[in-house]
Amino acid sequence: MVTEPTLNRPRRTYAPGVELVKNVRIAVRDGTLLAADLYVPEGVDVPLPVVMEYVPYRKDDVGGGERFYSYLPQHGYIVARVDIRGTGASAGVAVDEYPLSEQEDGYDAVEWLAAQPFCDGNVNMMGISYGGFTSLQVATHQPPHLRSIVPMYFTDDRYTDDCHYRGGLLRQYYDIGYYGNFMVAYNATPPSPEWSEDWATVWAEHMEHNEPYLLNWYAHQTDGPYWRHGSVRDVAGRIRCPVFMIGGWRDGYPNPPLRLYESLEVPRKVLIGPWNHAVPDVAVPGPRVDHLHEVVRWLDHWCKGRDTGIMDEPPVVVYMQHSERPDPDRLDAAGAWRAETAWPAPGAAEQVWHLQADGGLGDQPGPEGADDYEYVATVGVSGGLWSGGVPFGQVGDQRSDEAYSLDYTTPPLAEVVHVLGRPRVYLHVSSTATVMGFCVTLADVALDGCSHLVAKGMLNATRRSSLAEPEPLVPGEVYELVIDVDTTAWRFDPGHRIRLAVASADWPNVWPTPQPATNRVRRGTSQPSRLVLPTVPETGSARPPEFLPSPVPARRFAESVDPPVWEVVHDALSRRARVQFEFGDSERVDAETVVRRRYELVSQVDADNPAAASCRGRHTSTTARPGGTTESISTVVVQASATHFHVIIDLAVSVDGVPHHSRQWVRSFPRQLL
Repeated sequence: MVTEPTLNRPRRTYAPGVELVKNVRIAVRDGTLLAADLYVPEGVDVPLPVVMEYVPYRKDDVGGGERFYSYLPQHGYIVARVDIRGTGASAGVAVDEYPLSEQEDGYDAVEWLAAQPFCDGNVNMMGISYGGFTSLQVATHQPPHLRSIVPMYFTDDRYTDDCHYRGGLLRQYYDIGYYGNFMVAYNATPPSPEWSEDWATVWAEHMEHNEPYLLNWYAHQTDGPYWRHGSVRDVAGRIRCPVFMIGGWRDGYPNPPLRLYESLEVPRKVLIGPWNHAVPDVAVPGPRVDHLHEVVRWLDHWCKGRDTGIMDEPPVVVYMQHSERPDPDRLDAAGAWRAETAWPAPGAAEQVWHLQADGGLGDQPGPEGADDYEYVATVGVSGGLWSGGVPFGQVGDQRSDEAYSLDYTTPPLAEVVHVLGRPRVYLHVSSTATVMGFCVTLADVALDGCSHLVAKGMLNATRRSSLAEPEPLVPGEVYELVIDVDTTAWRFDPGHRIRLAVASADWPNVWPTPQPATNRVRRGTSQPSRLVLPTVPETGSARPPEFLPSPVPARRFAESVDPPVWEVVHDALSRRARVQFEFGDSERVDAETVVRRRYELVSQVDADNPAAASCRGRHTSTTARPGGTTESISTVVVQASATHFHVIIDLAVSVDGVPHHSRQWVRSFPRQLL
């Protein structure tokens, strides 16, 4: 590789034909130094395109088994993994996700990389989750040398489609048991002392001044400027480079890819599999595909002018899921690939099913009537764990939740129904409470009665007119709610039945609303509560491409040596319930360093007193080196009341078992009609 000044740093072999250059420093406009690792092809002496990954997840903890960092260099690209300001080995302070300074830093990093002698002037951005968000956000700033972006599993709307709020309801377990919690510990863990010249300064600055992101999320309970910032849905026209989007139906972000595809004005492609929040070569459920082969075809087209054929293929490729036994630990999903020449899909139509008496769904409104149900705060546990990063927890049989819901079901279908897009549910409802959520579940009922969740939607009825300016319900007053169900692709087979279940909880994915209540759903000609399905013809408008299978073997989580714990406990003497999970992972970074992480959560709710729900999460990050072991533990406890969320966050850092640093945050946030 070229021995330019920026590459005259210690390096080691990362994979066959790939060298790792550690801790290259990038100065951004205010002088802050960002830290980057470069994965470079060995023995190449010409400038190459660069693919930049821009995330806060600690570049110094990357192990040797990550295909992304070897495959792209082996195919003629340099990969630059950049730690975001205030995280990992980068200087500065991090007090929230996606601030303007972070986006401007990303712009500067793109342009810095483009100016280096090892770069041919083509810089791309690619990343999963946070890295997908930053790819889109930086692209709106239009760096001149940003050639293309490949965002995976991302959102374009930070309020409606992220891991903090859902239909105006506050998400519960995920930020406490996973992302919002572990970032407290991550951001207090030191960079690698082997490579960092300003190791002590950077670590001390992070420990003293970084703040938990979670406090901002609880402080902003309604939509508004805080959430609009960084929501590229609002400014999609500012993106001027080509975009290749990758998503998954069982991911936490099923809605943004097709929605953003429709808004973009640049060359673009979208690929959506049945996957959870993991790259497509390891995701479950499969089929797992070699997505990096597709990414290189994309990059070769835009950066090297090669005719790879990728832009001649259909721009929209999705996996049409079929019914099967809903095993929460299944490896693969029944179905087939489908391709479309445009979005909305040619031949798209709508099929309407009206709620009827005796739990039926029919093609016409039935007689006027109403159905009552009790708000049971423990409904939701069969819906799986919201997939925004937790690797396990697919949906199970819905019948245990449907037993405490209003269920409306079609007769056995006479012919196949193909759904592709975002269903909608119109409900005419009233409640005895002033704050109430309404959750709808679309399911496929098989011949044996098994109920497979297709997609779910929910709305806090106080946000019925506005997500920014909620209004309490008037007990007994009737409101029409329009509830968007998650985007999906599903084939309902003849003989199967379509079911819509209506409840008022999705625990532990969202916080229970505080007031016990009885809710009423009205139906009939004057108040036509109904389900609207987006349907497409049996065959797509284009022939789908054939994908190479993933070279990575898959294994069920239950077969692991240390399988995850995922327990749902119902107290036999009361209506209290508890969800608990615990899992961890270990990774050898190099011959000297091992990183271990552990995630723990307990969520509790009493159906007779949902206001007092609580959730406790604990994350432990351990880095073991010959010179010592550093451990960062973050604990988040949220205790709800009828009027507030009380939050306690504790951070403890130790070195070889000796306390080194600690901080505590205690806040109370008034519930804003949540």
